[in-house]
Amino acid sequence: MVKQTLIEALTRLLRPLVRITLRQGLSAEAFEEIVRRVYVDVAEKDFALAGKKQTTSRIGVLTGLNRKEVARLKKIPLATNGEDHPSTQNRVERVVSAWIVDAAFQDEKGDPRPLEFLGDGSFSELVRRYSGDMPARAVADELIRIGVLAEGDDRKLRLLSRGYVPDPQSQELVQILGTHAEDWFNTFDHNMTHGREDARYQRQVIYTDVPARHAEEFRSLSARWGQQTLEELDRWLAEKKAAREANEPTVR
Repeated sequence: MVKQTLIEALTRLLRPLVRITLRQGLSAEAFEEIVRRVYVDVAEKDFALAGKKQTTSRIGVLTGLNRKEVARLKKIPLATNGEDHPSTQNRVERVVSAWIVDAAFQDEKGDPRPLEFLGDGSFSELVRRYSGDMPARAVADELIRIGVLAEGDDRKLRLLSRGYVPDPQSQELVQILGTHAEDWFNTFDHNMTHGREDARYQRQVIYTDVPARHAEEFRSLSARWGQQTLEELDRWLAEKKAAREANEPTVR
């Protein structure tokens, strides 16, 4: 019964994913190869018996693939190469977020203030603090291109939006598909394998009888409240980031 429910759930979640893959020109054969490779990787890394090295035979038992196929797939590099995903998108987004929550870049009302490009408290300093070695001019150009940033006649840079959303046709938006969906599935997997006391937050609100004329108002309301919540969480995390300077353990 549980397996049938899982199949039904997978069918539902795969529909939007398949729409995306078809629009990007990824064939069913290529998708299947990715799935097989990930099956082997997860079986090898996450399902090994305690104190024992995971064998090709056991991976085959877990995945239903024969040993020859397991050996072939293990030779294929994973697309992520096991790396984390602080992509360009994440780093540019971090600059926007910091502009909103870091008092050094706010006005007396606590809003993001217009910034000079160079100098103390400038946009270049903001980028240096929160985006590592990315060139400040490249970050500014990208934010201007997507309409998040504007440069006024006084040459100061002004934040027009409180969130960074990449261009719909960009590679970065596809990267978000992997990182954000991965976070959601990891949360769901955690909640299925841990008790209620250790559950991660995952909720939704569902109504079926609200008049359609309220849809746009609700979208606007949920976006505004969601942004406010994210900014509060971001502000809290920024304050706790001082733990690194005190050589305390950090979490990601």
